[in-house]
Amino acid sequence: MEVNRDEAERCIDIATAALSNEQPEKAQRFLEKAQRLFPTEKAKVLLELIAKNGFTPRPGVHSDFSGVSGPRQRQTNGDTRPEEKPSDTSKSYTADQLEAVRRIKQCKDFYEILGVQADASEDELKRSYRKLALKFHPDKNHAPGATEAFKAIGNAYAVLSNSNKRRQYDQCGEERRHPSEHGPDNGNFEPDISPEDLFNMFFGGGYPSSNANVYTNGRMRYPRRERRERQRDGGLALFVQVMPILILVIVSALSQIMVNSPLYSLSFRPSAGYTQKRLTENLKVPYYVGEHFSREVTGLNLKNVERTVEDDYISSLRNNCWKEKQQKEGMLYRARYFGDTDLYQRAQRARTPSCAKLSEITASLHA
Repeated sequence: MEVNRDEAERCIDIATAALSNEQPEKAQRFLEKAQRLFPTEKAKVLLELIAKNGFTPRPGVHSDFSGVSGPRQRQTNGDTRPEEKPSDTSKSYTADQLEAVRRIKQCKDFYEILGVQADASEDELKRSYRKLALKFHPDKNHAPGATEAFKAIGNAYAVLSNSNKRRQYDQCGEERRHPSEHGPDNGNFEPDISPEDLFNMFFGGGYPSSNANVYTNGRMRYPRRERRERQRDGGLALFVQVMPILILVIVSALSQIMVNSPLYSLSFRPSAGYTQKRLTENLKVPYYVGEHFSREVTGLNLKNVERTVEDDYISSLRNNCWKEKQQKEGMLYRARYFGDTDLYQRAQRARTPSCAKLSEITASLHA
């Protein structure tokens, strides 16, 4: 039963959205499904309320239903006492924060959420996201709806920073809608990374070891957004999901057959076909070649190969140095903003070995 917890939570989220839209029948279906998957007190209480008089959240009441204390204390005559408000409302917030949350909820598309033009560059998207994410993070903004606004900001950036999804989003024109205004039937522009994971990547929570593809292939670990109600199970749906991977494997295999293997490898250790270690004459960059390399590549051809090896090596160092600097700067930025002394000290001690090696090579070239 424990493995069904996430799916049950998703059903409860869909049900609460249906209650907000005055759809008690739909809410009841998903609550019953949630109870079958993983029984919870939250779903039980909501089902009892629907069975008694049909429950619709009042205006101004938070629709997240993170707990069941609100529904339990609701009296049968419809009166709600002040102490029955969700505990989040007891935290202090300013009028400016509340107005900012309202502005986000009133936005009609992702560009308006981030406050950028439709032709905004990637750097403009990053600057806008960095500013808004810190402003609406639940640790800093306790206004009602700030969590939903934080999610909307993260989802907007996750979609617009992905060139393929952004192109599809732009093509939809007037059909695109604010993510907070539609329910689980609209999953056309659902991001593939949670807002919290995205925030952590920006502000020192751990830079991905590969490239930015992590943004599009990451698994959702944050409480899930509402998804499509109708999800098809079975062999056909599984085949459709696996088909892109099969195509990629086939194309890769064909490319390996049709394209000649490179002359060298910059791997740190021997690999298949590259067992002989060599050093470039100029920068002493280590690389591996095949058994017949020494006989087949000589003279001017050898110098050209070694020049290419050094260029590739320097390019790799530049990329790794940029990643190391981004991670360190993100940690420092987050530590200063949140006043985290431990994080600041870790950021100061963080090493950038690729940058050090790149500086050493640059100095030798200009010597």
